[in-house]
Amino acid sequence: MIYGVRSNGGKHGLVLTKPRIVKKMLELVNYHSDYDLHAVKIVEPASGEGAFAMPIIDTLHESSKRHEFNFELALGNLKFFEIDDLMFDRLKERISKRLNELGYNLPKDIIEKCDFLTSELDKVDIIIGNPPYVRHENIPDREKTVYRQKFGTFTHRSDLYIAFFEKGLRQLKEGGVLSFICSNRWLKNQYGERLRNYIHHSFDLLEVIDLEGTSPFEEEVIAYPAIVNICNRRTNERPKYHKLEDVNLLDEFSRKNTPDRILNTGNPNWFLNLTNGLPHHKFLDSIENQGFKIGIGVATGCDKVFIREDFPELIENELLLPILTSKDVRNNKLNWGGKYILNPFDKNGNLLDLEKYPKAWGYLKLNADVLKKRHVAKRNKDKWYKTIDKINYDLTFESKIILPDISGNSHILIDDGNYYPHHNLYYITGGSREDLTILATLLMSEFVRDQLSEFGNKMNGGYPRWQSQNLRKLRVPLVNLIPDGIRIDLIKAYKSRNIDRINELVTPEHISEYEISLGQTVLFESDESKTYALNS
Repeated sequence: MIYGVRSNGGKHGLVLTKPRIVKKMLELVNYHSDYDLHAVKIVEPASGEGAFAMPIIDTLHESSKRHEFNFELALGNLKFFEIDDLMFDRLKERISKRLNELGYNLPKDIIEKCDFLTSELDKVDIIIGNPPYVRHENIPDREKTVYRQKFGTFTHRSDLYIAFFEKGLRQLKEGGVLSFICSNRWLKNQYGERLRNYIHHSFDLLEVIDLEGTSPFEEEVIAYPAIVNICNRRTNERPKYHKLEDVNLLDEFSRKNTPDRILNTGNPNWFLNLTNGLPHHKFLDSIENQGFKIGIGVATGCDKVFIREDFPELIENELLLPILTSKDVRNNKLNWGGKYILNPFDKNGNLLDLEKYPKAWGYLKLNADVLKKRHVAKRNKDKWYKTIDKINYDLTFESKIILPDISGNSHILIDDGNYYPHHNLYYITGGSREDLTILATLLMSEFVRDQLSEFGNKMNGGYPRWQSQNLRKLRVPLVNLIPDGIRIDLIKAYKSRNIDRINELVTPEHISEYEISLGQTVLFESDESKTYALNS
């Protein structure tokens, strides 16, 4: 179990795919008993307990009966990889039992207990499966080093499946097909950009079948999945994007279906052609172009040392700041949990001489061994007690919009200058308290959420991911040009949490009426740096 245990008790990397999904994926790569499969080489790179392996064997056996070829010999074209000892034993037992039922023995070389990513493998016709769901921080450092060396697409904070994509694509024969069902995050996130470019320049992306809102696995997962089919050939066809809200619709799905969209793989953002449909209106601009600042809270590198509830009893109070975590902004409420962060920086951002603070110095020396093992401490040995991020003391006392990375909140919360944000919280500062309220209201609208879903990722349940890279792409109405009457209506809707009213007020059509409401004219608008001058 090299990836550890998930919060629900399951293993990282193991999420079983439902049989109907497996069946459809096999159909889409033409691994069907209607075809003569005697020479088709197929690989499942992370087999688990055999969600794909068992249907593959049954399909091959049915094909052998229909097309009268030697099933036992054809078994040599199958290869199933599994790295986990327990899963491997279960897989071997299930395959052996099924083959015995069909009257055959288990060939010795169709199951491999090893890491597919470092395996030696001949070129094959089909790579298919559900690559492991393992986030970057749960991949052991030794494996991460190896994968970075072997796979150019495995960069930044890539999930493990990124490496599985590259390895699988490398192993395809000309005309071979890879079909994976996995998280759809890589389609839009930064860490998927190299993989997207790799596919665009060397392969033919056949289709993306997005399964947002469906349940294609045998357990609930937080990430939205998608089926991605890629062929080892180059064509000029633009890939199709289908979004299925109901997994039952997959039974009737075929490549003849009219796609919801055509992806623009020639751009790093494959969905760019969708966001280009947004009206280029003089009353829309990015959040930062309007003078607001987008940031992310502090990462300490060792929260158990730097963040505690009982710090007021242990540390000089002038070094303590109340810290807000994602747990404090749930259920559409801001409820501080009582935790403080030990701030090792002064108000100018310089690292403190802690010998002037004997309580803090004594506490940190007790935890020195743990703190010195952090990467940030190894690079700054004389500053071993610093946090990864510098703490901006003044930020604590600024009004700020608080946006958890992953949130089930429908209401966007504002901190009136009481807390310092933790690293899994994004924040927006700037303008007056009223301006922040207006901006928070705009962010709650479908107009903005629709943009976010195009170039960002939602999590299971429809929750948006408020990542800074996506916040910076948003185009929202110019807060300082919203007419007074509409500002009043927006603030009322925010306070009453009336989403329907917000959506009535924030639409392209309504935004177009701002100029009429203002009775003013935009005199100047430049492409590079928009400057807005108003003439009554």
